[in-house]
Amino acid sequence: MKYLAGLATLVFITTAAAEVPYSPTGEDELPDAILGNAGPLLGSDAAYYPANDKTMGYLAVPESAGPHGAVILIHEWNGLGKRVRETADAFAAEGYVALAIDLYSGRTGNNRDENMVLVRETLADPDEIIRNLDAAVDFLEKRSDTTGKIGAVGWCYGGGVALSFALGSDTHDATAIFYGSLLDDPEQMKNIHHEVYGTFARNDSGIPVDKVNAFVAALRSAGIENDVHIYDDVRHGFWLHVDRDPETNTGPAKDAWQRLKAYFKRTIG
Repeated sequence: MKYLAGLATLVFITTAAAEVPYSPTGEDELPDAILGNAGPLLGSDAAYYPANDKTMGYLAVPESAGPHGAVILIHEWNGLGKRVRETADAFAAEGYVALAIDLYSGRTGNNRDENMVLVRETLADPDEIIRNLDAAVDFLEKRSDTTGKIGAVGWCYGGGVALSFALGSDTHDATAIFYGSLLDDPEQMKNIHHEVYGTFARNDSGIPVDKVNAFVAALRSAGIENDVHIYDDVRHGFWLHVDRDPETNTGPAKDAWQRLKAYFKRTIG
């Protein structure tokens, strides 16, 4: 059974693209991607899921030979857009092979109504979500430039999906949730096989503080190591979109980024 948070030979195809120079952020820096200052995209389209030829992810590869740890990026409720692609480039600049997946079969939403249609359609089939993510893992594991250590990170809709992936599959080594839908059942949490990272916003009406606290309590009860933090003064979406309110978002975003970098370093290298 696959849990939903709120929610033959394989042939893989990628198009040619430049590799991303190694340029990790400093202790007091954020990736340009989440500040709205990213340069041209350096990655490439990647058809990582042979079972659905409409699915098209985005792959960003570090310039150095590796092998590298790998990160799967799970998009927000509007689909795989430019901001998540830019963030994949940012992870590659940190030294990770980064694959931004596509759960909407190549579609994106342009407004709340369109987004919700896509959200409801995909969350209605949680097994398909896990199959898509497992295919992403398989795609990354088959690459010669990866170590086989793989983490997943998601925002909003993607944060809830990241939790579902941790509950429904044991094929990866790390899960980072940014303000995604949560569960609070310790028995379900026992299906998680690795430490969990979480970043949440105190002023997020969709994911109130008591739900985050109940989630952490369930993790602890199940014996799952975790690094979960609730940031004061910020709202839903504050990390991936620092540029929406730089004065308020920058400080918490920097702390969350340093925590995330340390988390991935200890879980996927």
